[in-house]
Amino acid sequence: MLKKLLITGANGNLGAVCRERLGHVAETVRLSARHGLGDAGPNEEIVYADLGDKAAVEALVDGCDGIVHMGGQSVEAPWEVIRNANFDGMFNLYEGARKSSVKPRIIFASSNHAIGFHPQTERLDAKSPTRPDGLYGVSKVFGEALASMYHDKFGIETASIRIGSSFPEPRDHRMLATWLSYDDLVRLIERIFTVPKLGCPIIYGASANAASWWDNREVAYLGWEPQDNAEIFREKVDAASERPAVDDPRAVHQGGMFCADGIHEG
Repeated sequence: MLKKLLITGANGNLGAVCRERLGHVAETVRLSARHGLGDAGPNEEIVYADLGDKAAVEALVDGCDGIVHMGGQSVEAPWEVIRNANFDGMFNLYEGARKSSVKPRIIFASSNHAIGFHPQTERLDAKSPTRPDGLYGVSKVFGEALASMYHDKFGIETASIRIGSSFPEPRDHRMLATWLSYDDLVRLIERIFTVPKLGCPIIYGASANAASWWDNREVAYLGWEPQDNAEIFREKVDAASERPAVDDPRAVHQGGMFCADGIHEG
């Protein structure tokens, strides 16, 4: 069991799932966001912070032996927004980890949008080149690179999870390949904090989907075996929406419509 687990972005979609379902992995769970976390539970403490505030983030991280970094800008946005949360915020988090009184093990919520311009006909593994599909995707490539450098230089272990589409159910045909169930996400986080030696792996965050484009053979040592399969929702997805045309970005690129998005101006 961890002594103190920090969950950033704890009021977001997946941050809230982690708050609800990871209380058993640590004696104390420190929750952070800019606002909106409500009252602290029995083994929780709440610390509000903006990821762009270096001093606040360093204080937030200090003393935590585990970090689930779900915080930051979660979709495409103007550069100023992404820079503050996903570039400056990542640097501040890792500087806090470097200076902390304990060396934390970190889970970084990366994204499939780090490799979004790869075609859906291509099967990827951890060694496949990055092909970000927007500024948000670029920020995730940056985060993975930063994690790698802090591991090599300072020994800080990080699992970078390229999260696909984590919702209660897949919402469209693309998500039949990218869906990550909440149960499989929690099982993955548990394994990351349990395995004796983590290193700095790239992990594709998807369930055992029959239509998957991603190969996690290089992280078999984690012992994570996803149990769910989006295929059970195929008939429901087919009934709810038409399949996209063959030249539609949702059917061409692994990143879907992010690949068709322009630059968001502030």
